[in-house]
Amino acid sequence: MLSVPTLWTVFVINFLALGLIWAYVMRSYPSFEAARFWTGSAFAAAGGAAFSMLRGVLDSQLPLVGGGTLLILACCLAAMGIKRFYGEAVSWRGSAAITGLSCAGLAFFMFVQDDMPLRIFIYSLGQSIPIAMTLKLVLARRDGRKNPGARLSGIVAISILAIHVIRSGGALLHIGGEVSMVHFNAFQSALILLLVFLSMAWNFGFLLMAIDRLRNEVADLALLDDLTGVGNRRHLLQRLTEECARSTRSGEPFSLLVIDLDGFKGINDTHGHAAGDACLQHFTLMAQTRLRPGDMLARTGGDEFCIVLPSSTLREGTMIARRVLEVCRADAEQCAGNDIPIAVSIGVAQWTGEIGMHPDRLIAAADHALYDAKKGGRDGYATYEPKPTRAPDMIELLETALRKRA
Repeated sequence: MLSVPTLWTVFVINFLALGLIWAYVMRSYPSFEAARFWTGSAFAAAGGAAFSMLRGVLDSQLPLVGGGTLLILACCLAAMGIKRFYGEAVSWRGSAAITGLSCAGLAFFMFVQDDMPLRIFIYSLGQSIPIAMTLKLVLARRDGRKNPGARLSGIVAISILAIHVIRSGGALLHIGGEVSMVHFNAFQSALILLLVFLSMAWNFGFLLMAIDRLRNEVADLALLDDLTGVGNRRHLLQRLTEECARSTRSGEPFSLLVIDLDGFKGINDTHGHAAGDACLQHFTLMAQTRLRPGDMLARTGGDEFCIVLPSSTLREGTMIARRVLEVCRADAEQCAGNDIPIAVSIGVAQWTGEIGMHPDRLIAAADHALYDAKKGGRDGYATYEPKPTRAPDMIELLETALRKRA
């Protein structure tokens, strides 16, 4: 069976490597706060293991107490990193209390009353508390998204807790024989090997969590318009496809507004493209003040915007169109000096069963209404009214009935 120094050496090498990885992540992504805690955790764990190895060099038991304390601190830092990953506040006082009390317990049962099983129990308890406090965070499903890294971290954390319970129980019940500071019995050595492996797996779970978070952020950026910060055409089509599927299942309609800024080319030609960009940004802010929760504003290109109105009829769509027009007109009345008034034309269309799973048909219908609004003098809105299907006349009905009878 492996000796204690060999186990600590494996521990040091593994966590130094993890610390370097997290340090690189921390430097590459300064806003990723969780990486700071996980970097500190990895280096604290490596330092704790290295400090414990000094017991074989120095004729003192202090390295064991200091090393165990650093390892407990590493666990607290890892738990704090999980909390920051999910945007929760961290408590340095709580971590300091857990670390300090564990250190006091280890020192008491080292220098006052030499009791190795109780030291193992206190050490296991000190590491288990912060791990247990983060289980709910890593196992909960957020925003309907699965995070494989969080799931792995949760499973590994439960396994670590189980190992700590088994190891403490084995030490207290003297399973496998006596345990000393320089020699673990086969049972304890096997458990420590498992803890080393699980600690590495726990940190790999953190890495997967970070990768998944960064991947989602990149995916979200790919759906946003760089200038205005609202959804782009890709996001619009994705949302329309979802709404068409929902309406096809439920039969409940939704509406689409297609908006075009009137005279935008003239603004660019007269005032420059910077002024045109400012108008687009200003319109975005104004329009968002008139939307309801769940409505989606997207810029589809140039001076054209779309608004998706879930669970809304054509009448409700025209109400939103009026609100957008009113806020633009009110803003234009307050323009003075070099301010550029913004006017818009809006086309409104409602999903119907004929549109089905084809969002391009709904866009075409709203575009048709937008054309009518432009033709009607601009600075207004128009709705798309589908032509009713021509009912067959009486002669066609009679001929059909005669053919059936024949």
